[in-house]
Amino acid sequence: MRDTEVRPDAAGLRNARRQRVLDAMELAGIDILISGREPNARYIAGVPRLWINGSRPFGPGCVIARATGSIHIVSTWDEGVPDDIPHENLHGITFNGANTLAWLTKVEGASTAKTVATDGLMPSTLGLIRKAFPSAELVDGEELMRRVRAVKLPDEVDAIRRAVRVAEDALLAAEAALTPGVTERQITAVFMGHMAEAGVTTPSTQDIAWITSRTNAWARSSRDTAVAADDLVALDGGVIADGYVGEVGWTAAVEGVAKVGMSLVSAWDGLWDRLLAACRPGNPASSLLDAYITAGIPLPPMPVARGLGNGNDMPLVTAGLPETAAALRLEAGMVLAVTAYVWGDGVGALYGKAPVLLTDAGPELLSAKPLQDSRS
Repeated sequence: MRDTEVRPDAAGLRNARRQRVLDAMELAGIDILISGREPNARYIAGVPRLWINGSRPFGPGCVIARATGSIHIVSTWDEGVPDDIPHENLHGITFNGANTLAWLTKVEGASTAKTVATDGLMPSTLGLIRKAFPSAELVDGEELMRRVRAVKLPDEVDAIRRAVRVAEDALLAAEAALTPGVTERQITAVFMGHMAEAGVTTPSTQDIAWITSRTNAWARSSRDTAVAADDLVALDGGVIADGYVGEVGWTAAVEGVAKVGMSLVSAWDGLWDRLLAACRPGNPASSLLDAYITAGIPLPPMPVARGLGNGNDMPLVTAGLPETAAALRLEAGMVLAVTAYVWGDGVGALYGKAPVLLTDAGPELLSAKPLQDSRS
């Protein structure tokens, strides 16, 4: 029987992350930080909570006070809450504004705080926050959290590596089930089942397999198409394990690499080499976009690279935001999900995604399976 006890994140990891947040608050002159975004709340508090994917109304789920380092969280029970967050700092879920106001005013230094930051806001909560912190200027806290979370601690890299292993093993099981006649949904079911057997129940994406189109570079089949013998099938798996996202992807050629065509393979290999060469600290994030341009390959609509961590971390490198990518500098300690995509008319697409740790010595792949092996 599997251990189902909910435990907080390891003390060393919790403390190191919190100190980073407190140091950033000190530097920015922020007295109190309010987080309503689940990855930020997990990063600060270290408390496993219900992962909610998608949009939801903003609510102050986690509050940290700089002067004392105390943390208040919304939680209906003590399970998974570390001992350094006392029971009186837990506040039940409420839809009553008066109750929310009451617990915000209990935060240490609420009445005298000069600067309060929040990572999100709704009109209905703005008035409550102003009442709870009457002397404070309200500022953006999401940018602070993005900066803090972008560069990973060594323990965070290890956590991402473990999540990647779960995703990779589940995706290998899905690939083993890939035969002519199986559907995309059946492949997805294999992935989900293997993931659950590994003790992880939260995927980071619902689409695990899709048949690449031979007539349109960016099209995909319907969501339950049967695989044919000459299809190129993109496999893309991700999980959320112990709060960290691990993702990996590759292309399965049902009849082997000979069916793909060596020109397409050569183009993909050349692009991948350029992408890895761009993963150097100090480079602008736009150098990853330049890898496609110099290779003569059209930029894909999906992100070329994005940060992995407690959620969708920075940087985000996409063709739709070239100015943003140009303004961002890559740093040692970032972990990127890097994507290479090459399409051939009449053949389909070669797709690959790998988690890459940026180091001063060069990029380090956190996945065990070389992407090139997946096409044979």
